[in-house]
Amino acid sequence: MISIRKSLSSKLSLGIMLLAVPIFALSMGILFVQSRNHVKQEALEHANSVLNTSLQRVNRHFMAVETATNANSWFVNMHLHPDSILNLTHRIVQFNSHVDGCSVSMEPNVFPEYGRYFSAYTIRRNDSLITVVEEEYEYFQKAWYYAPLKQGNACWVNYYDETDSLEVALSGMIASFSKPIYRPSASPGKRGELIAVMSTDLSLRNLSEVITAEKPYPNSYFFMIDKEGYYYIHPDSAKLFHQTIFNGAAPRHQTDIITLGYEMTAGNRGSMAVVIDDAPCLVCYRPLTGTPWSLAFICPESDVLRGYHKLTYIVIPLLIIGLFAILLFSRRTVAHAIAPIGKLLEQTQIIASGNYEVHIPRSQRKDAVGRLQNSFATMLQSLNFHMGSVRYTADVAKRKNEELVQATRLVEEANRQKTTFLQNLSHQIRTPLNIVMGFAQVLRDTSALAGEDTKSITDTMKRNAKLLNRLVLMLFDSSDIGLSEELNSLQQDMVPCNELAREVIDSIKQKYQTVNVCLKTELPDDFCIQTNRTYLKRCLRELLYNSAKHSDGQHTVLRMDMTDASVRFIVEDTGKGISEADRDHIFKFFTKVDDLSEGLGLGLPLAKRHAQNLGGDLTLDTNYHDGCRFIVVLPILH
Repeated sequence: MISIRKSLSSKLSLGIMLLAVPIFALSMGILFVQSRNHVKQEALEHANSVLNTSLQRVNRHFMAVETATNANSWFVNMHLHPDSILNLTHRIVQFNSHVDGCSVSMEPNVFPEYGRYFSAYTIRRNDSLITVVEEEYEYFQKAWYYAPLKQGNACWVNYYDETDSLEVALSGMIASFSKPIYRPSASPGKRGELIAVMSTDLSLRNLSEVITAEKPYPNSYFFMIDKEGYYYIHPDSAKLFHQTIFNGAAPRHQTDIITLGYEMTAGNRGSMAVVIDDAPCLVCYRPLTGTPWSLAFICPESDVLRGYHKLTYIVIPLLIIGLFAILLFSRRTVAHAIAPIGKLLEQTQIIASGNYEVHIPRSQRKDAVGRLQNSFATMLQSLNFHMGSVRYTADVAKRKNEELVQATRLVEEANRQKTTFLQNLSHQIRTPLNIVMGFAQVLRDTSALAGEDTKSITDTMKRNAKLLNRLVLMLFDSSDIGLSEELNSLQQDMVPCNELAREVIDSIKQKYQTVNVCLKTELPDDFCIQTNRTYLKRCLRELLYNSAKHSDGQHTVLRMDMTDASVRFIVEDTGKGISEADRDHIFKFFTKVDDLSEGLGLGLPLAKRHAQNLGGDLTLDTNYHDGCRFIVVLPILH
């Protein structure tokens, strides 16, 4: 490690390797990934081929069962006799090697001598056939009986035979093609009376052996599920008929299994990568034609990539040996190329120690090393020349920084004095204003009978006192202390929107008796939002004041509506509007569009700041051209 740190040739060689190795490793990685994907794609195609072959074998069995059922169902009507029915079931099983059992179960009292129940059943057991009239049991409740009646047509049904009245079970798991049989009808196009259900059976154990006849990988397997996701073929017999593909699948961590289950139960076909029992697998799935079932073929990736991994174990050691050999060769080559740099290193070390009087001679070499030496010589001359300039520049910068620090202190002091002034101003003005307002109210109440002039005077006093109070309040709110007070007092109240809107409109009408504000709300009266009542009221009041001042006051509208996440308060009028040149300035403090108009230029900036501090915003609708339209949007807090 020490030799590498001191040796430039070793460092350059290592640097070359550090540059080359990632590129080489990336190339090899891409090659390996592409090879891996190619192997997986070939395995997926092979798995699809195996699945299709198995489906063809299954379809042949299903077609044989369906054909045997459909071709013999007419016999029941033609020979409606117990012995004939028994012979029919025996003949179907005898002449169809794919059929494991057949039953014809009659409706109640079709044969009076047997009463409510008569079911003729033939089963293939080992190499012999057993044909019997089943013992009496309520077969009308069995899936193979009521499913075709419910659908109105022949259909495939799978079920688990727990009763096994013959005590000759087909491993308990049966796939059955059930067909309802009706008496001939005198009316064309209509069915006659139901007399029986013919059910032709396949043992799912035998069907599983047919499906798994081909096994291309050591740990590959098939499974079959119904439309509810229940397993009817699976290597783990404990899952059959009792578990679905969704059992135990965590919705957050096993979405691939859940997706596979939904794809199969929906009757879709395709392939996908799924982690089953903590092992990555390739899964191909297809629906079984004419049935509500779906078949899947599972190939563990460990089996698919076994040969690929063996090749990796051989290639990686060879790559490591080759890279080590390249490192040694590059080190020797670089050391020979940079040998002349050693002398230049000694001279640059003297310069690094602080001795700038050293002389670096110019070289006559034309290669990169010679040009480097000449560059160092030029650099040393320039360095000596610029040292004085650097010292002078440093002194000037130091003096400028000291001036900036002093100026910053003066600005901070001026800002502090401004804030103190505003605080004192608001305190000194608010007290006499409160006194004026109080005496004006007393004077109005006590002089009501003294004449309309006295009442008019007192009304004017009160209105102007309120105006002064509003101006002072706005001036205070625009200060840093007002902002701090606003932020500290933003407690969350449950504010009824319609009630607050009416209250704001009433306050505007008290100031401007000729103003007519129309309230249009889509909100119910009991709808409330969680916000600060005081500052929301100030925000809306300033917008309505603005509208009343700059329009005829007769076409001002306050609208309210809501979305899933917010409530909107919209104030619009038919005044002269705001020009495009002034739209960028209306929300700046102490800025007015018309210098001759009343006010301090604080209304709209304060309204916007109130809205933003409440978690929303205030904007000007630039698409509205009949006047002004301002929109306050506040979030609905849950």
